Amino acid sequence: MDNKKAAILGEWIKQSDNIVFFGGAGVSTESGIPDFRSVDGLYNQKYDYPPEEILSRSFFCNNISEFYRFYKDKMLYAEAAPNRAHVALARLEQCGKLKAVVTQNIDGLHHAAGSHIVYELHGSVHRNYCIECHSCFDADYIRNSDGIPACDKCGHLIKPDVVLYQEGLDSNILNNSIKAISEADMLIVGGTSLSVYPASGLIEYFKGDKLVLINKSTTSYDSHADLLIQDSIGEVLETACEIAGIK
Repeated sequence: MDNKKAAILGEWIKQSDNIVFFGGAGVSTESGIPDFRSVDGLYNQKYDYPPEEILSRSFFCNNISEFYRFYKDKMLYAEAAPNRAHVALARLEQCGKLKAVVTQNIDGLHHAAGSHIVYELHGSVHRNYCIECHSCFDADYIRNSDGIPACDKCGHLIKPDVVLYQEGLDSNILNNSIKAISEADMLIVGGTSLSVYPASGLIEYFKGDKLVLINKSTTSYDSHADLLIQDSIGEVLETACEIAGIK
């Protein structure tokens, strides 16, 4: 790890009191959840259909059995626990420096770590609802159901509260994310390739002068970062928090 850059981030954290974190799949890889676009990610594994097709609204409507076979197998990680990145961000919120987490992840690990202001752009596997009576169900209900999950009250189909391809983002969550990012004095972007729109376009609303980009691989926004760190996001955030005196 580049200790000099981690030290700079730690000093910036000391100076800032309105930090927003914007994160993607790379935040959760240290928790054992594969990302979608790395060499070992879901997009490079072989299935009967491409993951992009399976996780689409049209596929959900037309091939629900295959959708849930993939979804239960590859999108639900019961044993996943918050890692150093999630914990560091929760601590930053607890001390009043971090005002919001904006995440593309659906795993719920930011909440599990203790963060409260979390804008889940793509929804959460922990929320599922009946398309008929709107009863709500947790991830365990989906995981333990046989075949296609059905509502235990009316018997109708249950849909995960996740944004599928061909679906739009929730307007309230999107607007709250834009507001938080536009008002931040520091934006930390981590674990994302910044290639999924419209979510990745949110960083363009940042008006501050401390744009921090933490990602192991290069992105199209690297040249725009005020501080670029290509390393483990968990290690970087944990070290920066220690330097800032946040434990």
